[in-house]
Amino acid sequence: MPDTRTTPHASALAADRTTAPIVLASASPRRHTLLARAGVAFEARPAGLDESPRKGEPPEETLARLARAKAVNVAAALEESGRLVLGADTGVLLGAELFGKPSDPDHAIAMLAKLAGRTHRVITEVALAESGRGRVWQCSVTTLVTMRPATLAELARYVAGGEPLDKAGAYAYQGDGGAFVSRVEGSESNVIGLPLEETLALIACARAALA
Repeated sequence: MPDTRTTPHASALAADRTTAPIVLASASPRRHTLLARAGVAFEARPAGLDESPRKGEPPEETLARLARAKAVNVAAALEESGRLVLGADTGVLLGAELFGKPSDPDHAIAMLAKLAGRTHRVITEVALAESGRGRVWQCSVTTLVTMRPATLAELARYVAGGEPLDKAGAYAYQGDGGAFVSRVEGSESNVIGLPLEETLALIACARAALA
């Protein structure tokens, strides 16, 4: 009779894959907080990629490429197969212009001056990559954000507090920057950095495929 004491049953292996913590390819404290509040177990392993747009690349394609690259690169570095790695990239778009993180306070004020009194898009691309087998699941979420008109003095006071300097679009909806937002159409968590409802659905889809 074969000794099966040290050989996990197939169903047990599947259970391990579907309940193991997600690997989050991000150092963003906002994404950490959102996932934790949603009750998602995860471990963080930032991807450390060059996130510069490519010449002539449409903004939407930049976000999709980066989210996928973050997930795939971290998944490829894992020794354990069957783990799910979550990568995400969020951008603020006014028309066809992609707003990343400001380079300095003056740049932040200039960004906010463009956004004030207008409606922009916040797009987050979310990708899940499976280590070992290379399967990828991906989705895109867009939220429309309208900002109220603001004076340069108001914007300068906000920027002086330091909050917007590490945020795409130079504002934090969940912080003091929320005072400049007059309307949000769509996922509010997307504006913070991760569309939770869609992300949880993507995780459920991927885990079902692993089972």
